[in-house]
Amino acid sequence: MKTSFKLAVASLAVMTLAACSSGSPSGGGAATEADADGSLEKITVGVIPIVDTSPIWLGDEKGFFADEGLDLEIETATGGSAIVPGIQSGSYDFAFSNLISVMVANDKGLDMKFVANGISTTGDSKSDVGSVMVKSDSKISSPKDLAGKKVSVNNLSNIGDTTIKSIVEEDGGDPASVEFVEVPFPDAPAALENGIVDAAWILEPFQTTALDAGAKMISANFAEFDPELDVAGYFTSSEYAEKNPEVTEKFTRAMNKSLEYAQENPDEVREIVGTYTKISDEVRAEMVLPRFRPEFNREAVQKLGDAAQSFGTLSKPVDLDKLLP
Repeated sequence: MKTSFKLAVASLAVMTLAACSSGSPSGGGAATEADADGSLEKITVGVIPIVDTSPIWLGDEKGFFADEGLDLEIETATGGSAIVPGIQSGSYDFAFSNLISVMVANDKGLDMKFVANGISTTGDSKSDVGSVMVKSDSKISSPKDLAGKKVSVNNLSNIGDTTIKSIVEEDGGDPASVEFVEVPFPDAPAALENGIVDAAWILEPFQTTALDAGAKMISANFAEFDPELDVAGYFTSSEYAEKNPEVTEKFTRAMNKSLEYAQENPDEVREIVGTYTKISDEVRAEMVLPRFRPEFNREAVQKLGDAAQSFGTLSKPVDLDKLLP
């Protein structure tokens, strides 16, 4: 199993899937009907092996998917660019991605919908799963100070720069003057330390590493954008959901149970993350975990979609009835 834990997000560029399977390859997705002998029905789910996807690994271990009659095959993509194309091509039945990536997919003419939540901000502006960070001696002390500065995000025109622009604007700064540059999360602490960027948006576990190295947080952009913001979830194509309603409902039930279990058992979350990543015991013990909950907060999702449209990431309003379960 590959254990790259870069939190890349889905783009629309169709590329060869760089993935490895936790089981045997499914050969283009799961069957739409259970086997005649009553065995479990295989479904394939595409994820990036990061902290955020811990509930699905935990739910698989606990048998929540098997309880629904599903044989869960988790395929790990080395980068998010394989996720949306994997759903589109049928290589994955379901997949994990942040909200804006799926909004962008639909804005470009694809028809995708979420079937289960994935992670949400903690809602705590002092302790969240990611933040905008600066060097300890930086004169940047608030979001408005980012105006005119160079700020790293892992992908342009996505959930990172959308939320950062919003908090800069709300704080009285000019979001259009922020210069965003793409830097993968694992490389962001070094880019900050070496002065390549003035500030860096960094998610766990790299946030913990950066803090330990002396960086300081100036904004928990998810929590400050909206304390109820849902960040990512599990989605499929509308066509698949319509053709396979029972499988979709089973997956949603199992995923929701997994989210609830993960929220109630943080120690088990930290433990299982060590089985599919190379995050050290020390960092896993210290890192901030996201909030795991089944329900989407529609108001926060609408706010995110409106912000993405206002900054030009989306060309039209988000249709929540099509996007969310």
